[in-house]
Amino acid sequence: MSRNKFPPKPKYDPDTGPVYLYGLHTVRAALDNPRRSKMELLATPNGLNRLKEGGEIGKVPVRETTPKELDRLLGGEAVHQGVALEVDPVSRFGLDDINPLRLVVVLDQVTDPHNVGAILRTACAFGADAVITTARHSPRETGVMAKSASGALDFLPMIEVTNLGNTLETLKTRGMLVLGFDSEAPASLKPRSGDTPLAIVLGAEGKGLRQRTRELCDEMVRLDMSGPIKSLNVSNAAAIALFAATAGRS
Repeated sequence: MSRNKFPPKPKYDPDTGPVYLYGLHTVRAALDNPRRSKMELLATPNGLNRLKEGGEIGKVPVRETTPKELDRLLGGEAVHQGVALEVDPVSRFGLDDINPLRLVVVLDQVTDPHNVGAILRTACAFGADAVITTARHSPRETGVMAKSASGALDFLPMIEVTNLGNTLETLKTRGMLVLGFDSEAPASLKPRSGDTPLAIVLGAEGKGLRQRTRELCDEMVRLDMSGPIKSLNVSNAAAIALFAATAGRS
């Protein structure tokens, strides 16, 4: 590993700068993903040793660094565990790349990277085939999103579409039941039995699903809550929806 060979990198700008993934699980998943373009691995000696416990590093260049330098680069709130990997954004998929489709999560203008990352992690855990986002009003890939996803960005296809309405119509032609979630929906969510392919559609906190999105859903359901708080973070709602959608499956 090289020592004192390179000048310090400029502080990371998540909106415009290169993509840095950080944290042991996230970086390990990216290193193991052959679709990833990996530029440089920044690691402390201890972080590199812990990373190697999970597998080979491959041919990515490695730069030795310090926890203080990683804090400066990524920001003091980043839980990097001594490793950061500079990458190109993960390759995006199209609907035609995934067959069959049995379970997908569709996000209607969910913009918070923490929420999108957490939904990716949950969708991956429940065996979803893909997460679909809109090209506009959705976050770019960042270390924050990847850290929240805990490696799911490199396991689960993420599809970006320009017209969500057309995409929902396409999902229907492929035999999927499109199930939308709204706090004012007339029906409550019930566990689903059988193996009907499902597209679970969630909107951003506050504004929820857009009108056109609602109109294209085959069913609209709500999450019934008996406590004084009647709404959930969208990533928590996604976890409940995915559990109910898969509980009765073989």
